[in-house]
Amino acid sequence: MNKLVLGTAQFGLDYGINNLNGKPTREKSLEILDFAWQKGIKIFDTAYAYGDAEEILGEFLQNRDFDKEIKIITKLGPHIVSKSKGTMRDIITANLEKSLNRLKQDYVNGYLLHTPEYIRENKIVSVLCDLKKQGLVKNIGVSIYEEADAIYAAKLKEVDYIQIPYNIFDQRLDRTDFFKITKENNVKVFARSPFLQGLILMEEDRIPVHLSEVKKYLRELDVIRSRYNFSRPEVSFLFSFMNPNIDYVVFGVDNTRQLKEYINIVAEKKESFAACRKELASAFVGIKKSIIFPSLWSKKD
Repeated sequence: MNKLVLGTAQFGLDYGINNLNGKPTREKSLEILDFAWQKGIKIFDTAYAYGDAEEILGEFLQNRDFDKEIKIITKLGPHIVSKSKGTMRDIITANLEKSLNRLKQDYVNGYLLHTPEYIRENKIVSVLCDLKKQGLVKNIGVSIYEEADAIYAAKLKEVDYIQIPYNIFDQRLDRTDFFKITKENNVKVFARSPFLQGLILMEEDRIPVHLSEVKKYLRELDVIRSRYNFSRPEVSFLFSFMNPNIDYVVFGVDNTRQLKEYINIVAEKKESFAACRKELASAFVGIKKSIIFPSLWSKKD
């Protein structure tokens, strides 16, 4: 379970294109967090922008004695430096303090920039380094979307963590020097979106018209996975998990049943996945950004 990181976007937002039920209740979210902890998941990913997810996680942490075993990663509010008044240092520090108050913590293990271009602003990175020196954060980094930002961040000596999108349909960084650079610089890689916000798991008749092009890829995926006797959730989860260059896989769930399913996938299926993964890695190359970037998905059919 050391490679698994439970994401909490679902707890604070109606998150994911395949989400039919909206966000779980506060009680259900706490139940999921407790189940994850009991099963050995000790890293939790959240963000200032995830609605009340930080508060829910804070309630979970406050009511239990974890002896500092749990690690929390959160993120600076998106575009907050340009949207807020005051000095850059005051804005960032105040945002972190709000997150710490919500989380009911004195520090967080990781603090990431949620606006990728901020990693290119030396003054912002300098503020994060100062927060690290103060002990308010243990590791700093960035959540990225573009290959260029990932490679730029990986080369910075100040960066400890980089969160990347990575899944069967989005293998862009495998075709760059990114993973080589992160290994050389001892940067930890967190791969998010193993299910592409649920798109990879959708039934064909539910896929919106503006994303209909993905149907041909899903059909090809079904042919390959069926040949090896895997389900879509299994191949999606294991594709990220079995990449040796990825240190952690960040994933979200709507209920404990899903969480149990993904934990069982890792426990029971990983040893037989190598051949299937190799074929998947060569089958889905160069899928355009209008499919693999949720931010580019049109809101209209």
